[in-house]
Amino acid sequence: MMRGMILQRRAFHVRLLAWLSTTGLSLDALAKPGPSGPDSPTNPLLALTAPAGIDPSGYLVSEKLDGVRAVWDGSTLRFRSGRTIAAPAWFTAKLPGTPLDGELWMGRGRFDALSGAVRKAQPVDAEWHQVKYMVFELPAADGSFAQRAAHLQNVVQTANWPPLQAAEQFRIANHAALQARLKAITTAGGEGLVLHLASAPVTAGRSEVLLKLKPVQDAEAVVMGHTPGKGKYAGMLGALDVKTASGQRFKLGTGLSDAQRQAPPAIGSTVTYTYRDVTPGGKPRFASFLRVHTGD
Repeated sequence: MMRGMILQRRAFHVRLLAWLSTTGLSLDALAKPGPSGPDSPTNPLLALTAPAGIDPSGYLVSEKLDGVRAVWDGSTLRFRSGRTIAAPAWFTAKLPGTPLDGELWMGRGRFDALSGAVRKAQPVDAEWHQVKYMVFELPAADGSFAQRAAHLQNVVQTANWPPLQAAEQFRIANHAALQARLKAITTAGGEGLVLHLASAPVTAGRSEVLLKLKPVQDAEAVVMGHTPGKGKYAGMLGALDVKTASGQRFKLGTGLSDAQRQAPPAIGSTVTYTYRDVTPGGKPRFASFLRVHTGD
């Protein structure tokens, strides 16, 4: 029995080292989160926008959750940036020793409350009792994504802890059914859908094996200036002067709350905005402020 346990541990370490090779982390980095300096980035898989008319038959599909990405390496919970999440000890104590990738989530439409809770240096138990860890990947496991998703169900069932849940993965036969499911999700307050290629091995970085499908797109831009408001917004912000990564500058005035107009995002900060499509010149149409981009 002891020999079997040793062999299982060796196999786990081999898979863990293989995963680390895709993330840029080291065993030393995992053992020492490094409060005195920036943590290493986790480099998880990131989604590209799904092309129009995509055939979903080769994918496993899940709801796109409005949460905060969190990677569990078996001992430490981290943001996508690699920075350690100050989760309560009772929360992380319930997580398995298996590396996980997923999102911290409070429910549809509760991103701001969630973001405020999980980014506090001193966690508030009452807030964390509302948080679920919705996992969708086993980054140190072998096999296709379909096989890993099945294994993940077993990992979550074995943990037997309600806040730890495996994101539901489902098959969709054709594009018409995909659009019908997208409409149902967004009508109920969801953001959209995620399509993960069922045959894909563990992959890191932005890749075509993971696609996002939303009724509107989103992107980031840097705040270059503040335009004063007029009329009912006199004395407040009228619009943000922003610049995209491609160099496009435009005014972003829709979607801001009165509180954000009174204390607008700082010049030099990055914001996320939504849009429907782009003009022939490359500027976004119907752009609307979504949130300040935290970088995690």
